[in-house]
Parts: sequence; structure tokens; C-alpha cells
Amino acid sequence: MTISVLVPAYNEAAGLAAALASIRGAMTAFTDRGWDTELVVCDNNSTDATPAIAAAAGARVVFEPVNQISRARNAAAAVARGEWLVFVDADTHPSAALFADAADAIASGRYLAGGSVVRMESSTRFGDAVVSLWNATSRLTRWAAGAFIFVETAAFRAVGGFSERLYASEEIALCRGLKRLGRGQGRRLVILRRHPVRTSGRKLQLYTPLEMLGLLARTALTGGRTLRRPRDLFLWYDGRR
Repeated sequence: MTISVLVPAYNEAAGLAAALASIRGAMTAFTDRGWDTELVVCDNNSTDATPAIAAAAGARVVFEPVNQISRARNAAAAVARGEWLVFVDADTHPSAALFADAADAIASGRYLAGGSVVRMESSTRFGDAVVSLWNATSRLTRWAAGAFIFVETAAFRAVGGFSERLYASEEIALCRGLKRLGRGQGRRLVILRRHPVRTSGRKLQLYTPLEMLGLLARTALTGGRTLRRPRDLFLWYDGRR
């Protein structure tokens, strides 16, 4: 068994080394089982030292010129050699215990993909409320947060990977496709709960609750059309880090 851990990164120089160190530590949960691993970072057209930091950490670095999270994840997946793909965001710090639970799910044969509930660093009351709502929704719908997704490579390719028509919520579209595929195979998605994935709360410092709620309202009022227009999705694409 080979596990490919894939990290999309755009101008993440400030925190990438620490994130990759956490990811490397977590990957011991796979190597302890005798599984092979690889670490791939997709440089999504960064203007800082992101690719150099990734290379120094021993990652294989690939380049995607179009600044879009779906394309970055798909570009990393395109070169992956593992039977399973593990997507981890560049501002996320998974634990070995979380990866061990993912390994158990993979080994069971019952699942074709999964994710985890989330714990946000440096949160606020508003952030805590958002995370609690998301975690409840994730568990109910079996939608995996983009910060951490594991998926069988064959299943990922069968559903076409992440939709490149979407500039946000691409992980929800992926999970919907995987759920449909899983029903035909007698397998399903799982949301792990014991060891939440720890991810950055920096957006809570960069944007106000009013800005975030305004974006959510515009997305709802346009029937999701904003998700296809990066100019409307400042939360991800205005370059603030």
C-alpha cells in the first residue's frame, strides 16, 4: 500500500515549514503499518518562497499556474502514485492519531473516502459557532472539510476529481460524487471524530463576521453562482495571508 499526501499551497511561506513538519510526523501512522508514503506539494503560482520551503522539507513539488484550489489539488493528484490520496491544506496540522484512524478506515475496506471534524486555532466566538455548525453538518451529510480528505485514488479518478468549475465548495461537490459512487459499491464516506484536524483560524483575523456572512448571503441569493467566480470569493482569492 502506498499513501500519497497532497498539499496545495499558494503563498504559504510563513507557516508551510511548520505545517509540513506536522504532516511528516502524522505520516508515521502509515509507515508504522508498513505502508509506503510520499509527500507532494502543489505550488499554485506562489510569489514567495513556498516552493523552496516545500522542496527543503523533502516534498515533491509540482506547479499549477492557475490560482484555483481545485486545480492545485488535481495537479498534485495527477502525479501521485498512491492507491490512496490524503489531501491536507497548507495551514493545517494533522496528528498521527488522526492519520492512524484514517488508516484503520482504509484497512477496513468499508469506505472509499472520508474526512474529519475540525478544530480551529485562534478562534473567536463567531468562529467557534461556525465550526460547531460545520462539524454538525459534516457528520450529518458526510461532507469532508477541505482541510483534510482521504480518498481511494480509483474512486477519485472515477468521479473526475475536484470540479474545476468551482472556486470554492469543491470538496462538497467531490463528496456528493463519491457518495453516489459508493452507493453502487456498497461503500460509504466516514467523518472521523476522535481526533479533530487542527487548522488555521487566520481568516477570522483577516475578515469580519459581517464580511463572511455577506459572502454566504450572496452565494445563497445567486444560487451558488458566486462559487464559479473567483472575483466574488475574496475569502480565498484576494491574496491576503
